Amino acid sequence: MRVPLILRIGALVLATTGFYAYVGQMVPQKEVLPPKETAFGSDMTTEEMVKVGREIMSGKGLCLTCHTIGKTGALRFPDLENVDVRAKTRVPGLNDVEYFAQSIYDPTAFVVPGFPPAMPPINKPPIGLTDKEILCVIAALQTLGGTPTVTLQTKHHYNSGAAAAPATPPQPAPPPKGGQ
Repeated sequence: MRVPLILRIGALVLATTGFYAYVGQMVPQKEVLPPKETAFGSDMTTEEMVKVGREIMSGKGLCLTCHTIGKTGALRFPDLENVDVRAKTRVPGLNDVEYFAQSIYDPTAFVVPGFPPAMPPINKPPIGLTDKEILCVIAALQTLGGTPTVTLQTKHHYNSGAAAAPATPPQPAPPPKGGQ
């Protein structure tokens, strides 16, 4: 008995659709909600910054979409457990605050060996965290293996601070060319 071509094509379409529906259900789904707006007062404590930073990491900042905390094995991006301990020695000349700022504002400046240079700058669209939100994320990251030290007044190289910005002496103007 010969099965008609239209039935064979229909069976193939159903089998393919069923296969992709099954595979699609195996992929973890994450509901993304609009980011909550955070009001920053000048008197915000470091503890309050940590709380806001954790909310940003799991929400608007999308950090925990790729990073994990306390997992081992094949990871998409570096695990953040005890990250503050590693941050203090990861890049010579940078303390933990400067390292976190560099990792957030210029993530390809230093890429952890074994991981791809795929993290976007978090202060630019589509994520677009503000400097104050990034300071809150840094405070939250410091709690992962250390004690938070940042405040909303903390300055670093990327938010107009001079902490890691090496001072370069002004160069004298070159003499005029030609004529006199």
